[in-house]
Amino acid sequence: MTQDLKHIVEANGQEQVFKFWNTLDESEQDQLFRQLEEIDFANLNDLVQEYVLQKPETHIPEDLSPAPYFPLEPEDKKQQKLYQQAFAAGEKLMHTGKVAALTVAGGQGTRLGFDGPKGTYPIAPVSKKSLFQYFAESLRRASVKYGHDFTWYIMTSKLNNQPTQDFFEKNNYFGMAPENVIFFVQGTMPAIDYDGKLLLGEKDSLALAPDGHGGTLLALRRSGCLEKMKKDGVEYISYFQVDNPLVSVINPLFVGLHAKENAEMSALMLAKTGPFEKLGNFCVSDNKLMIIEYSDLPDELTEQRNEDGSLKFIAGSPAIHVISRKFVEKLTSEGRLSLPWHRADKKIPYINSDGMKVTPEEANGVKLESFIFDALPLAAHTMILEGDREEEFAPTKNKTGVDSVESCREMIIERDARRLECAGVKVPRRENGTTAVEIEISPLAVMDDEDCVNYCRANGITEIVDNGKPVYLK
Repeated sequence: MTQDLKHIVEANGQEQVFKFWNTLDESEQDQLFRQLEEIDFANLNDLVQEYVLQKPETHIPEDLSPAPYFPLEPEDKKQQKLYQQAFAAGEKLMHTGKVAALTVAGGQGTRLGFDGPKGTYPIAPVSKKSLFQYFAESLRRASVKYGHDFTWYIMTSKLNNQPTQDFFEKNNYFGMAPENVIFFVQGTMPAIDYDGKLLLGEKDSLALAPDGHGGTLLALRRSGCLEKMKKDGVEYISYFQVDNPLVSVINPLFVGLHAKENAEMSALMLAKTGPFEKLGNFCVSDNKLMIIEYSDLPDELTEQRNEDGSLKFIAGSPAIHVISRKFVEKLTSEGRLSLPWHRADKKIPYINSDGMKVTPEEANGVKLESFIFDALPLAAHTMILEGDREEEFAPTKNKTGVDSVESCREMIIERDARRLECAGVKVPRRENGTTAVEIEISPLAVMDDEDCVNYCRANGITEIVDNGKPVYLK
């Protein structure tokens, strides 16, 4: 322990973290020292004043209005031409290596009843491929289609980084070149009690928590990934979360529109199924795009409707973005994240002054998180493109019910069945319209409708027969 750091910690009123210092061995002291060394105490004091010692109020701007967006289908010939040009521009950017994929994968599969990183969960309905394998094969198909081997950046957490890397090594990176799969670790923030004091999770460790998906941006810089992107000529980042296997890992229209609109950050939107669907709402205030969380938007706005009866605030966020590399560089240029923080009151296990581990029954402190969508108002130019929910969004957040393993697998089956029907293949369906056979098409074979037409033609597929067995096309 250097005296300089000790002095800084004590000068900032956090001397309680040294309570057990003299009882720790050298390696334990080193761990605590490294954790303290990472903290910007001047910034921490500001955060304590703003987010801990008082409870920030959510401010809803008076001029809030629904955000404009490019619709799923072009509305006229002019827009149709723009979409065609944007699609071609996106394909060119992908072909020339200007685009990389980024997956946020720091979570565990606990809510799925699964012990391990969520990305290792076997999600595919027939083959039981993991989420990671599904994405890897989608990227491999994109690499073949666009003539460029894409780099895949995967943000893990301190908890699951090593198990995730072990999983990839065990499975030979699912056919991707290891040098094209880059792991980097999400940052953490120390938990703080209601008196503004840092909590110890163990005698030799602060109580640390992930810093939110907004921390992706700072982690890119600190890990050297931003520098690698720049060196490799990557200008655009295709961002998505690990729990959504239906997402287009790299979408040429989305990337192309982002580039043609000179956007620094773009977002895919989904038309909400109802006013209170649990998706953030795309809004505009003072000509700045922002997302207001579903729990924060007042009911009178949430339920507003247009003259035709449609929801006024219709645009919901599935957390799918295209982000310009230079924008990330700008947001993190000072070595800290230029985003607001969000307070979460939590039950935080801690070591008390007697050295005993306490598991509280009520919230005893604050964890601070940053959200990536808070970068939108900071962008000079933004763009929103409507996505097709049935083609882009099947979140796997629960074991059963809404947004679950069950619903996700059903959506993969239905998406693949629709693709086959678009290719002229007869698919057996039940009276209620659902697919009568479990169908799965390998992402290695098909990544879009065009691929499916070519695949079915090449393999002479005209009909799926219901013989009581699942169908896996590869």
